[in-house]
Amino acid sequence: MLLDQQPTYILHARPYRETSLLLECLTRDLGRIGMVARGVRSEKGKARLQRALLEPFQPLTTDLQLRGELATMRGIEAVGAPLRLTGDANLAGLYLNELVVRLTGRQDPLPDLFDAYALALPRLANEPLAWSLRRFERDLLEALGYGLQLEFEGESGEPVDTTRFYRYQVELGPMPCLPNAPTALRGSDLLALAQDRTPDTAGLAALRGMMREVIRFYLNGGELRAWRVFSGLGARER
Repeated sequence: MLLDQQPTYILHARPYRETSLLLECLTRDLGRIGMVARGVRSEKGKARLQRALLEPFQPLTTDLQLRGELATMRGIEAVGAPLRLTGDANLAGLYLNELVVRLTGRQDPLPDLFDAYALALPRLANEPLAWSLRRFERDLLEALGYGLQLEFEGESGEPVDTTRFYRYQVELGPMPCLPNAPTALRGSDLLALAQDRTPDTAGLAALRGMMREVIRFYLNGGELRAWRVFSGLGARER
């Protein structure tokens, strides 16, 4: 199958054979795919594809041929100026990429996820990191069919009370708890995430803990490498 001008982001790249790269990509119409870019590591200056374009966070269009589980890149073009993420924003962008790779299957079209990813990248460059990450995690789960129940209590179905404290249980939703319970967060923080309103500093920290527990659940108890990197480097992801 041939596809031209496919909106694409590179999530990860590694050397493949002598002059090629094996790419993990997020595309609008095919979802996450593996793609071979041939002849981009030529030592004679005759690379067929521009290596500089095959970097994370750059919006691209690609021409590709899909056979089985791997696609072959036939052409590539940049869409607009490259996005430069530096420092903590770069770490946050790599975290987004790891989330997408770990939580999605190959060739599962998820156009809403593609749009959420495209929206999140400039936010990382221009807006507070902690809130940008929480919004993307929320939208990623929604696109995957794991949308969070944030506005109603898990068992009673009553509206979440802004003055109460809750513990989020993935299979039920918000469950009332004591303020000092592990991973407790305020009802106002849950509603802020649901309604896309920036929480205060305490709320962002509580939502960070909640989202880690939710993501860990869908990783079957696994961990993300980025979590260890954030902790080790003290990145201001909070």
